[in-house]
Amino acid sequence: MSRLLLAFQCFFLVLFSKRLPAAARALLPETTGAAPRPEPARPEPAKPARPEPARPAGDGKTEPRDDRRVSAAQQHRDGALALLALLQREGRLVDFLREPLDGFSDADIGAAARDVHRGCRKVLDQHLSLEPVMPGAEEAKVAVPTGFDPAEIRLIGEARGEPPFRGTLRHHGWRVVDARLPALADGVDRAVIAPAEVEL
Repeated sequence: MSRLLLAFQCFFLVLFSKRLPAAARALLPETTGAAPRPEPARPEPAKPARPEPARPAGDGKTEPRDDRRVSAAQQHRDGALALLALLQREGRLVDFLREPLDGFSDADIGAAARDVHRGCRKVLDQHLSLEPVMPGAEEAKVAVPTGFDPAEIRLIGEARGEPPFRGTLRHHGWRVVDARLPALADGVDRAVIAPAEVEL
């Protein structure tokens, strides 16, 4: 029982006063001297950072690009070429525009233009919904409001003073309300708007 009490006494004295009772010290083995305190570990000196070797020019690595911007520009290009391919397929628009017309009569040109008009209008009706930018009949008197968008209304002639302006409507303009172009498949060369035709 005395050892149990001594153990409790040692526990609380060490905990609160950081010393042992005399009865406990008498039980410790005799030492010739105080135990040497271990020296605190010395941190190793930091190694100087090695500078990274300079990469030679032309090592094949380039600065990162904005993939979203590149992707959007590519989609716009592909969409424009796809629409031109539709106009060529249905109305032979590119053939008509690339053909020199000097050697043809007005009747021949008119007959060819009728076919081109029919095919190209079919493409517009199927894939685009259009509306006039400024409603009204041509040659009608119109007012250009204050704060108008130059991308929507182009002024012809000399503008004097500040808007609103009064003028004559020469063309009502066009705005695309809805575009229903076909989905673009991957791996297709959009630069080929019409394949070569070979009859066997």
